[in-house]
Amino acid sequence: MSSIVVTANGNDNKKFKGEDKMDGAPSRVLHIRKLPGEVTETEVIALGLPFGKVTNILMLKGKNQAFLELATEEAAITMVNYYSAVTPHLRNQPIYIQYSNHKELKTDNTLNQRAQAVLQAVTAVQTTNTPISGTTVSESAVTPAQSPVLRIIIDNMYYPVTLDVLHQIFSKFGAVLKIITFTKNNQFQALLQYGDPVNAQQAKLALDGQNIYNACCTLRIDFSKLVNLNVKYNNDKSRDYTRPDLPSGDGQPALDPAIAAAFAKETSLLAVPGALSPLGIPNAAAAAAAAAAGRVGMSGVSAGGNTVLLVSNLNEEMVTPQSLFTLFGVYGDVQRVKILYNKKDSALIQMADGNQSQLAMSHLNGQKMYGKIIRVTLSKHQTVQLPREGLDDQGLTKDFGNSPLHRFKKPGSKNFQNIFPPSATLHLSNIPPSVSEDDLRMLFANTGGTVKAFKFFQDHKMALLQMSTVEEAIQALIDLHNYNLGENHHLRVSFSKSTI
Repeated sequence: MSSIVVTANGNDNKKFKGEDKMDGAPSRVLHIRKLPGEVTETEVIALGLPFGKVTNILMLKGKNQAFLELATEEAAITMVNYYSAVTPHLRNQPIYIQYSNHKELKTDNTLNQRAQAVLQAVTAVQTTNTPISGTTVSESAVTPAQSPVLRIIIDNMYYPVTLDVLHQIFSKFGAVLKIITFTKNNQFQALLQYGDPVNAQQAKLALDGQNIYNACCTLRIDFSKLVNLNVKYNNDKSRDYTRPDLPSGDGQPALDPAIAAAFAKETSLLAVPGALSPLGIPNAAAAAAAAAAGRVGMSGVSAGGNTVLLVSNLNEEMVTPQSLFTLFGVYGDVQRVKILYNKKDSALIQMADGNQSQLAMSHLNGQKMYGKIIRVTLSKHQTVQLPREGLDDQGLTKDFGNSPLHRFKKPGSKNFQNIFPPSATLHLSNIPPSVSEDDLRMLFANTGGTVKAFKFFQDHKMALLQMSTVEEAIQALIDLHNYNLGENHHLRVSFSKSTI
């Protein structure tokens, strides 16, 4: 390695030893220490990609160190500030990033060929027209991006991922034009369209396999076969950022054009959040989810964010506090429910903490309950007030604070791992030995739907049961969760990610 020359301030050539002072003045060259032994150039370059163009890299394999040069000092400052708030990890090991004393890297290309090849490949993706240091980028270095549209699947989704969260993450790689989110095979998926295939390639390179929050919500990214998305509505399931005038569908108010414009501005800035995840999402909702991802905050500790939800467009003939408690209880511990006296198609629901209200909102908004598509948003209320002593409010307000039916009271309960979007397939547990498949089929058919399939687990204490639609499954869960099957067994019902 001795012939690598680093030019400091462009003139005094000196042999490079790799020692740097701790907090030097800002520089576009960053010194990265404590790298795991087997780390590749690509992984180190990926650390810098969200902040701007990476122009050079030098790996000191023997010392577990590297130098990364960014195109601008501003990009380097953003990167250092960000990673001082959020410790960066490579291969699950914390690493350390600081400014180098050197203002630029001049590397001897013969020795650093592999790094240069990687860098050229990445840079070719970022800026298809500016090859580094006069060499032309070989065609084979990068497979050209097939499409500006990415298909995104999210694994291990213990915490909600909303359309806005995706917009924030993916905007770091270029202007996001359109996003459509949906649930397929019981997995949250999205299609996201950039203005340019190059941005899609860059985002895929940097984000595929990353976790949005600590230890959960892993991004799996592929190019879509579609080259253009057709978005009909701007709401929380789909959005066309180029057309703020689109209707929202389902009677949900459309995005105010001023808000839409603000969105475009606000999300392109890289905020520096507190103790957040690898992809650093600045809003409070994400902070709450990230806190929860550490499995803290779920029991009693309010991890920020609003705990009260406003649910509207309810079927006022049918809905009760108990039915809302049961359905919303799939995603958190419901404390209180109030159906509004003057507007009985709306209710306030207080969850145990901000993560749970986020989770319930992201999974239940837009679902059908008693034949109507319900809307779930965060309420401005901090708590749900109980009626004054002796005042009869016709049973519209109910306190569930001491309910024995809370699914998430026990810290570390395995219910945390089994939170899935509403699905036609239900997971049943706590089935007594005397109850047969026919008994259960009949019970569930009585909720007004059709049982399409049924399968006992080996021990017959648990089963999967498939209704013909998600709406029927929601209804069956509301009616039959905690149903007394005799022999002191109360049936437990939840949504399943499996199909039969």
